[in-house]
Amino acid sequence: MADTDGPTTGELTPPDRTLMGPGPSDVHPRVLRAMSTPLVGHLDPAFVEIMDEVQELLRYAFRTENEWTIPVSGTGSAAMEAAIGNVVEPGDTVLVPTNGYFGGRMASMARRAGGGVVEVEAPWGEPLDPDAVADALATHDPDVFGFIHAETSTGVRQPAVPELTAAAHDHDALVIADCVTSIGGVELRVDDWGIDVAYAGPQKCLSCPPGASPLTLSDEAMEKVLSREEEVRSWYLDLSLLEGYWGEERSYHHTAPVSNVYALREALRLVAEEGIEPRWERHERIAGALKAGVEGMGLEMNAPDDYWLPSLNAVRVPDGVEDGEVCAELLDRYDLEIASGLGDLEGEIFRIGCMGHSARPENVIYVVTALGDVLESMGADVDPDAGVAATRRALR
Repeated sequence: MADTDGPTTGELTPPDRTLMGPGPSDVHPRVLRAMSTPLVGHLDPAFVEIMDEVQELLRYAFRTENEWTIPVSGTGSAAMEAAIGNVVEPGDTVLVPTNGYFGGRMASMARRAGGGVVEVEAPWGEPLDPDAVADALATHDPDVFGFIHAETSTGVRQPAVPELTAAAHDHDALVIADCVTSIGGVELRVDDWGIDVAYAGPQKCLSCPPGASPLTLSDEAMEKVLSREEEVRSWYLDLSLLEGYWGEERSYHHTAPVSNVYALREALRLVAEEGIEPRWERHERIAGALKAGVEGMGLEMNAPDDYWLPSLNAVRVPDGVEDGEVCAELLDRYDLEIASGLGDLEGEIFRIGCMGHSARPENVIYVVTALGDVLESMGADVDPDAGVAATRRALR
């Protein structure tokens, strides 16, 4: 006779970590409370009103007036795939960067959408050079140009964005920007900078659990989507179908992740209350104290000041220690999460986030103190006290 007893599973008790890695970041208590409020149907008039509010708040965070601004049901990679899979048609030429892990993911998605991928060369850990982009545009005459505004794998922020977009538009190419680690944390101006399509994740500088991810498209980009000759390969992420749900009709397409939309609304409400420009300034100030602390203890940043990314700090691993062991010890000893490197920088950097609700003075003091302690105990040539002192001075 079959055993009819169900599996014995204890109460859910995840560890209480301080999240200072590349994402997710610590979630604001107000956002957690929003997720625990009662569900309504995804076509309920009350939820339709919430949808309108989320779209308005997203436009504020993106600094755009784009009508087509929505949260995609899924993680940031779903918004990425929605952007690329809808805008890139079979046979299109797509210019992508080589300077980080997520440029490679952009290339992979473009190929799956039927695009022919060409590359603008730049080493890992450096931004794209506008002259190199202009040369690549002239050589390949692409239909779409994609770039990473904040490269999570290298800690590099792309400067001179208007130069890149202007050059692309001179060749009638639409511009897709990966803003996963920049929205709500570092300066981002979709309209002023001429970005046609931008996608992001909620779990980084917005400090929201993953599940509903920001996406915005200009009228020109949406016109290309709606005039496609071949259907988008993903039914779920087909924006011509999603238009019926997020557009004026509010007709059924799929069941939206209601609690995640609640959470995103509250996270964006916090952005609006703080003010987007003061929020950018807070991230730069708090991350600057983190940077001062790691340099003060004797470590080196991976990115020069000209393109340092405040929301994701790439710190060189010192001689004599193994990055994975340091990360594991920080988890075990301090319940503190940072991450090691990816791809070409695997084993060479720590990735320390300073994002959203995690970008607070007490968190920065904590991570500098804990990192200095662990590195010193492993024999690295660091001065933990000098690091903490430098952080405190920077925070004053």
